[in-house]
Amino acid sequence: MSDPLAALARLPGVSEAVDAAREAVDRLYRHRVLRRASPAVSTESSLRGARASAAIEGADVPLDALRRDEAHDPVVQGALRASAELGRLGPTWRKAPRQVLARLHTVAAAGLTGQEALGRPRTADAAPDPLGLGAAPSAEETAARMERLIWLMDGATKAAPALVLAAVMHAELAVLRPFGTADGVVARAAERLTLVEYGLDPKSLVAVEVGHLELPYAEGLRAYLSGTPEGVAQWIQQCASAVSLGVREAVAICEAMQRG
Repeated sequence: MSDPLAALARLPGVSEAVDAAREAVDRLYRHRVLRRASPAVSTESSLRGARASAAIEGADVPLDALRRDEAHDPVVQGALRASAELGRLGPTWRKAPRQVLARLHTVAAAGLTGQEALGRPRTADAAPDPLGLGAAPSAEETAARMERLIWLMDGATKAAPALVLAAVMHAELAVLRPFGTADGVVARAAERLTLVEYGLDPKSLVAVEVGHLELPYAEGLRAYLSGTPEGVAQWIQQCASAVSLGVREAVAICEAMQRG
């Protein structure tokens, strides 16, 4: 069977957007601060990314409140836990993506749903719609599409850039809502993890979630949901723009550290 994502990478405008994002990441990785402070930049990027991911869900708190550990909203706390978990989950992502997604949901949804539902796919056909995307697919259809998504992660795609795989992973999790709670936080964590583990941003410096917060997030997902080549291309290009904006955030972190 041909590579299912290769065709998406060839959609009009996608290749150019992916290349621009790749060039932005390459420029970031040449920043002089990263010679000595790469882990610190990654930590700060993760914090800002978690804050942005929670803000997309409607839980917008100041960054300083996170630094002082004064943000007790369960959505915010879930985003912080998911972000902190990514470093430990990286080696497992390619080998056991189901396990990783279950773990991400367990930490992201704690305090939002019952203990028995943590890490488990939803069985009800209905799911919350915080972004106004419309009704979620049925539990049966969601399970079938998740199988295909796992198949993609399991090496079915060979030639597609990491950004295209990350964009599809993110969109599918966001629109399928496979768990029924905290799916957006899980989707954005999975995107970041894919960018790291598939080589675009191996040091996890890019605050891609900040980029998504600045862009018309729900509009992009609705375009993907249309299923048209134009709509899917629009979403992938939006993810590429989110990466470039996330690079800008990481550069700002580097410049602040350089100034001391």
